[in-house]
Amino acid sequence: MHMADALLSPVVGSAFWIASGTLIGYSAKKITEENDNSKTPLMGVLGAFVFATQMINFSIPGTGSSGHLGGGLLLAVLLGPYRAFITLASVLIIQCLFFADGGVLALGCNMFNLAFFPAFIAFPFIYKVIAGSSVSPGKLAAGSMTAATAGLLMGALSVVLQTLFSGITELPFSAFILFMLPIHLAIGIIEGLVTWGVLAFVAKTEPALLVPAKMASHPRFTFALFTVPALLIGGVISWFASPQPDGLEWSIAKVSGSEEFRPASGPVHDALADFQQKIAFLPDYGFISSPESLKNSESPVNAGTSLSGIVGSLSVLAAAGTVGLLLGRKRT
Repeated sequence: MHMADALLSPVVGSAFWIASGTLIGYSAKKITEENDNSKTPLMGVLGAFVFATQMINFSIPGTGSSGHLGGGLLLAVLLGPYRAFITLASVLIIQCLFFADGGVLALGCNMFNLAFFPAFIAFPFIYKVIAGSSVSPGKLAAGSMTAATAGLLMGALSVVLQTLFSGITELPFSAFILFMLPIHLAIGIIEGLVTWGVLAFVAKTEPALLVPAKMASHPRFTFALFTVPALLIGGVISWFASPQPDGLEWSIAKVSGSEEFRPASGPVHDALADFQQKIAFLPDYGFISSPESLKNSESPVNAGTSLSGIVGSLSVLAAAGTVGLLLGRKRT
């Protein structure tokens, strides 16, 4: 559900840049004011894990569409809302700049849609009410499923409203929302199931992570618990991601009747697109140019995808980890 620049006006895009930037500053301030800093070192490793899982698009049966995990609720449960927002913002920034996943103008919208709703709405008002700090399988399941689905639906509705307020497309509001909400309901259910699975595994292996203001009992094990799967998912399992359009692309195609969406043009859009093209060294999670002799359509193995998964995971690990380290040192 990465928002595209083609759907946004410069005014709306800039407004959400300001909103998301303000939330980053607010989150950083709240982290430095907290007396506890035990979860801050996990920002990098959990961010790397979420980056890798976002590379896996899974098919939605019977629709011709696909979806991927957002990871916002998982981060909020394990890190708290403030660290979760900054960590997911780091993931989205690296996706945008290094891999041209999501537009530069849309970056603020993507942070808001994918990080704000799960971290600041779904987690405190839905998940904590249902599950709290419990490791009960039933409460984890109910909290994960309900909060993950609600967070994704709120993000999908926000995409529709941002498109409507931008007014640069001919997508009718009623038809657009009619496709966006049901397909993201299906994606949200799957995200809830995966979130529940991860949290249930954490509850058995490192239950201290589910308790606020309590550090992991075995830090090295926790580091390996998420880093090794992140590299495996990004480097190998990402080969098998679904090639079908994601929920947003599928909804646009259903409403417009065309799978090709005409990119917006104008000084701002053109300048940002040119900037992104120059800075993204692995666009669309692959090499800029691949010789035909190296391609094998019958094999899922893709060196560009593997490199993207590994480089991206390590980049998020370094970026979010460094931010966490700096915020931890600023704490009084």
